[in-house]
Amino acid sequence: MVKEMQRVLEFYSGIGGMRYSLMKAQVNAEVIEAFEINNIANDVYQHNFSHRPYQGNIQCLTATDLDKYGADAWLLSPPCQPYTRQGLQKDTGDARAFSFLQILELIPFLLQPPSMLFVENVVGFETSDTHAKLIEILEKTNFITQEFILSPLQFGIPYSRPRYFCLAKRKPSSFLNGCLNRQLIQSPRPLFEHFNTAPKEDDLSLEDSQNLLQSCQPIEKFLVLKNPNSDTNVESAASTTSLSNDTSRTSGTDNDHEYDTLDKYYVHPSLLERWGSAMDVVYPDSKRCCCFTKSYYRYVKGTGSLLATVQPVKRDKTSLKEQCLRYFTPREVANLHSFPEDFEFPEHISLKQRYALLGNSLSIAVVASLLQYLFTEA
Repeated sequence: MVKEMQRVLEFYSGIGGMRYSLMKAQVNAEVIEAFEINNIANDVYQHNFSHRPYQGNIQCLTATDLDKYGADAWLLSPPCQPYTRQGLQKDTGDARAFSFLQILELIPFLLQPPSMLFVENVVGFETSDTHAKLIEILEKTNFITQEFILSPLQFGIPYSRPRYFCLAKRKPSSFLNGCLNRQLIQSPRPLFEHFNTAPKEDDLSLEDSQNLLQSCQPIEKFLVLKNPNSDTNVESAASTTSLSNDTSRTSGTDNDHEYDTLDKYYVHPSLLERWGSAMDVVYPDSKRCCCFTKSYYRYVKGTGSLLATVQPVKRDKTSLKEQCLRYFTPREVANLHSFPEDFEFPEHISLKQRYALLGNSLSIAVVASLLQYLFTEA
């Protein structure tokens, strides 16, 4: 018997990472409505899906409004700023958390509550008051939960971006691996195999971690722009880039030949002098790069990895100028997020806006596997 198409609501839809994950999971489900307050993100979403998300304040939604959709599943990726280590960590006191709390508090009043819930956020959310409220409401409304902290590195993607995920099913539905109910799991094994006991906290040894890293594809598999020739005048090329004024260099389309020159992506020498010791430098054969934040192109320290386009004799911080460092392009960042080849930005979206939107997005490779697991009946 073929199960009926599952109706899905996508909250905080951004540029469509959750919807792409649902498509990649190949489950029998469709997004019937998306909700996103960011107008620029909605331009991108509409460009790729021919559907513009609901742009009103979701704090104004009522239980009656949500019941009208008759949704089987809710996918939520609420703002992470209230919980980030770099932020003020105001948690439930942060205005950006209010809409998520409001949605949660409507669940007990729904006549047709969803049978599945999926929540994605930053590591740190799992210790927040908001998380405690989430679990409290889900338990009171007859949901069972399994929680995960996973990174794309665990899925063969050379991108270190650990995130928190909560998967919830309303009884009588159940998970394939019921022994993991009410647990926080940091291994992707439950997604791919059946087993009778939960993994121990120290299940992943240092040796296993190293083997996991080596199983990742090299970064070069995700690159779009080719490296310059070895006789390129590195310093003169880099000195033409000014990060303080990039508005005149954001034309072009986000296709396979994104921005047909590398010039705008070189790191300015002054930044090398100031932040060189703090930069995370990677190479085409590297098996790992750091998380790209929404301010990646504006700042350097702690915002994401930089790519060496010239191989040095010795890989150390003393030869940074000779390595001709550049930023990853938006298309390359999208590749590391596992966005499909046909994803693109409308031409009017500026370079900084593209980086900001991608920095707020999620790993499709990770979320797709989780959604496939969530939508599978025991």
